[in-house]
Amino acid sequence: MTTLDDAAVLVTGASSGIGEATAHALAERGANVALLARRKEKLESIAEALRTEYDAQALVVPGNIRDPATAEAGIAAVVDAFGGLDVVVSNAGIGRGGDVETMTDEEYAAMQETNVDGTFFLTREALPHLKTSEGSLVVVGSFAGKFPRPFNPVYAATKWWVRGFAHSVAAQVGDEGVAVSVVNPSEVRTEFGSEDGEPFEERFQPGSVTEPEEVAEAIAFAASRPGSTAQEIDLYRRDKYADTMG
Repeated sequence: MTTLDDAAVLVTGASSGIGEATAHALAERGANVALLARRKEKLESIAEALRTEYDAQALVVPGNIRDPATAEAGIAAVVDAFGGLDVVVSNAGIGRGGDVETMTDEEYAAMQETNVDGTFFLTREALPHLKTSEGSLVVVGSFAGKFPRPFNPVYAATKWWVRGFAHSVAAQVGDEGVAVSVVNPSEVRTEFGSEDGEPFEERFQPGSVTEPEEVAEAIAFAASRPGSTAQEIDLYRRDKYADTMG
């Protein structure tokens, strides 16, 4: 297992699901992990688990990634606490269902501000530090960012943007030693979907779709490539791939 000994890592959307699992996967590999999300008490519980289970340094950075000040303060806190920044995992995101005709302004803005703006703000603040460390930015995309989503076109559009942005940033900063990767899971058993009612972790039975830990393993792989880039990882269950083509 490739290690990330003493790497300074920031994970957004870290209070549950993919973000929480990623924090564990990176701490297990030796990283010191900063956790960014809105739910401070949940972050504190996860941070204590990282310290106890892996003897890792863990930093709680509460805030809303929609606010550019959160990215600025969060990156500064990580650099101050850990002495630098080696890996950033841009995981925070939300999905709201609905037809374009019935989607409210608030629902539209929430997805744009979280999925698109939040990714931009975080990347803008992180890049100068990642250039110094020749580090890695891992962006959590979605299979919705590669295939049409007729039942959720606005969410899909945000993930198409995220994917295109990440690849273009990779081309811009690759010569400066920064790796930019995109990990695209299909449905994952997390709190995703709770904004519209039943979250995926309740909608799907264990083993029926991807688990957060599987996505975390892919993120850890992308974050720990010495001198190379895992440009894009598609993580679909073998029996789910056909669904993406319909």
